[in-house]
Amino acid sequence: MEQGEIINILFWVGIIAVFYFFMIRPQAKRAKDAKKFRETLGKGTKVVTIGGIHGKVIEVQDKTVLIDTMTGSKLKIEKSAISPDGVSEEAIAKK
Repeated sequence: MEQGEIINILFWVGIIAVFYFFMIRPQAKRAKDAKKFRETLGKGTKVVTIGGIHGKVIEVQDKTVLIDTMTGSKLKIEKSAISPDGVSEEAIAKK
């Protein structure tokens, strides 16, 4: 192998490593954390949906949750529609 070929291979390996560590790995970690959060939802947790609806969990089922929107409305939504970014850390710590 020539020196130019080795440098070319190392360049592509470096590009792939940077792509993995800065894009793929963090996204997988966020997805894992979101799944864990949705599995640990409990009654009384204040949440925000990905659509921006604020509410408090009043019932948890396998794939859905019932939330009270503080105006007397109750909404049944999918767990996947709850944003883990919308819940305050103290609400999680209380669990």
